[in-house]
Amino acid sequence: MTELSYLHDASLTSMETTVVNVDGDRVELAATVFYVHGGGQPADHGHLEWSGGSASVTDVRKKDGAVWHHLDATPPAVGAVVTGTIDAERRMELMRTHSAMHVLCGVVYNRFGVMSTGNNMEPLKARIDFDFGTLPDSFADEVAEAVNAEIAADRAIEVSFLPRDSAVEDEDLIRTKVNMIPETVSEIRVVDIVGLDKQADGGTHVSSTGQIGHFEITKTESKGGGNKRIRFQLS
Repeated sequence: MTELSYLHDASLTSMETTVVNVDGDRVELAATVFYVHGGGQPADHGHLEWSGGSASVTDVRKKDGAVWHHLDATPPAVGAVVTGTIDAERRMELMRTHSAMHVLCGVVYNRFGVMSTGNNMEPLKARIDFDFGTLPDSFADEVAEAVNAEIAADRAIEVSFLPRDSAVEDEDLIRTKVNMIPETVSEIRVVDIVGLDKQADGGTHVSSTGQIGHFEITKTESKGGGNKRIRFQLS
């Protein structure tokens, strides 16, 4: 299986690795610095370089356990040594956005006891659905103020790994439904915004909330079935 370097170090933007499989215009690598599309977070973009060639990486997807890097040019051969480099600016924007989503989830859960039911993000903007019946009056202003206060507090964001048995019993992780993660996953990656929010999560994040930037709720929508959609942007 491809080693996912960003799970341990989201600050890494380039690495050398080896091509282990080729299928059409896509390649599987022994290790990758590229985030794999999933969990509402889009894949990293960037490029691969090797002796005699280069190609842009336009998407990264997992299929049947393999991580495939989709290229815009003829791929290198199996066994080729390549250097993968991500679009660092786009990665940082996605990290800021993902961390902002966790801050928002923490604020909403701590204030209203309401959990999220779905999400999606792009660089510097995202939407999250929450299991609200009716949004409280002045919800957007109150929550945006609280989120920006947590950003200003510059809380540390820490990544750790817990044995599955310990994670399932951790009361702070119950709302992230650790028990729904496939049983083949023996170690759970945990993202902890210290003192605010703790979730099982495989995404990339900044190292403290102060790096997120200014948070603004741009729209609230009713999506039926008790779900309310919150859209936000960062600047």
